[in-house]
Amino acid sequence: MAPTGGPTVRRRQLGAELRRLREHAGRRIEDVAAHLECSMSKISRVETGQAPIKARDVRDLLQWYGVTDPDRVETVMQIHKDAQQQGWWAHYGEVLPSGMATYAGLEADARVLRSYESVTVHGLLQTEDYARAVIAAVRPNEPHEVDQLVRFRKERQALLTRRPDPLELWVVLEESALRRPVGGTEVMAAQLRHLAEAATLPNVTLQIMPTAKGAHAALAGTFSLLEFEPHTPTVVYVDSIAGNVYLEKERDVRTFIQTFDLLRAGAPDPQESAAVLERITREMQDS
Repeated sequence: MAPTGGPTVRRRQLGAELRRLREHAGRRIEDVAAHLECSMSKISRVETGQAPIKARDVRDLLQWYGVTDPDRVETVMQIHKDAQQQGWWAHYGEVLPSGMATYAGLEADARVLRSYESVTVHGLLQTEDYARAVIAAVRPNEPHEVDQLVRFRKERQALLTRRPDPLELWVVLEESALRRPVGGTEVMAAQLRHLAEAATLPNVTLQIMPTAKGAHAALAGTFSLLEFEPHTPTVVYVDSIAGNVYLEKERDVRTFIQTFDLLRAGAPDPQESAAVLERITREMQDS
């Protein structure tokens, strides 16, 4: 089957195939590192799709792994060629936080994105002013980069209205995040109105988790589930100040899917959430 998806997904497909071929050939990561005269961490990153690899090294590995079928070699080399393409996010490479380019590529290739947000509104649902306030607060010593990062966030949002296949977004958002006046009362009021409008899109589902709900399955922190076309594994993305974590093992992915299912089952349905959003907006405007 021909590979599908953009450069980020292709790179992950390439890494997975190289890992499969290595294991089939009975080679260890340290063997490959010695063969290519590089670090073990580089090989690990290549096999998880987080680092590029030169075409001549791919051909070298295929030969070393005993892959002799010309059609198979050509298929792998075509995946490598496609993985070298640059996505639109490459223009922001100098200002993006570590790992964000990888996430942007995965997000662009995703068919469905399910996310739990506890602190801020999801990036795909932020207004420009709200995004600016968030980014400026997180990067107070880099004001010259704020404008670029706001533009980057706005470009990402085009996924929700792309044709013919807009991204399907399902967000469970903590009520407390909506009561934090990010950017001031006026900015937050505009953000709440924008959320209400976005939630009317047929491909956007928004549930608001009431603070009064108390403890629930995702108190450990925010996360996202990115689902792709058939035969491309779901990826779990967990972001924190300490860095980004991507999980693909079936057991890990299953745990997060179950957690999200518990979240959306425990939160008010989208219609009730719309009423909660309206009430919070009214309370903020009256304060």
